[in-house]
Amino acid sequence: MSKRCNRLVGVGRRQFLQGGAVAAAGAAASTVMPAPANATPANAQVDYPSNRLGNIADLAVNEPMDISYPDAGSPGVLLKMGQPVEDGVGPDGDIVAYSVLCPHWGWQLNYDAGDRSFNCPGHYSRFDAEVGGQQIWGHATQNLPQFTLRVADNGDIFAEGCSDLIFGRPSNVI
Repeated sequence: MSKRCNRLVGVGRRQFLQGGAVAAAGAAASTVMPAPANATPANAQVDYPSNRLGNIADLAVNEPMDISYPDAGSPGVLLKMGQPVEDGVGPDGDIVAYSVLCPHWGWQLNYDAGDRSFNCPGHYSRFDAEVGGQQIWGHATQNLPQFTLRVADNGDIFAEGCSDLIFGRPSNVI
């Protein structure tokens, strides 16, 4: 038996329970401490600048158009679904845009036009393009970030924010 084990044999039940209570109290206190002032809630709207992504005339139904938002280092897609969808914009309420970086580990997602989902080649997370990027399956712990869109009178489509934090960004600031 090692010296360390010999020392533990001498610990009585009362000492053991008191030590456990102190450890539990410390753990509980650490979970109720307020978040730092600069922390951003995961479900907060991200206010990125407004950027033109394309025009309604540029889109074909169920064919993703590659975009970058909020900057060139953040790939995404613009999609015309062909039927009204959650948070869809445009005359038919069917235009949406998403980040194509998997929120789990940042793999670039592939779009499957057959079931209208985004699929991660890394750990197989799947996201529903028709339901706000909701996770269908996989290791990711959050939905796919969806871009907030606005359509101008001339058909130009602008992104003006994001529903969640884009993978790899430590905050909601560019």
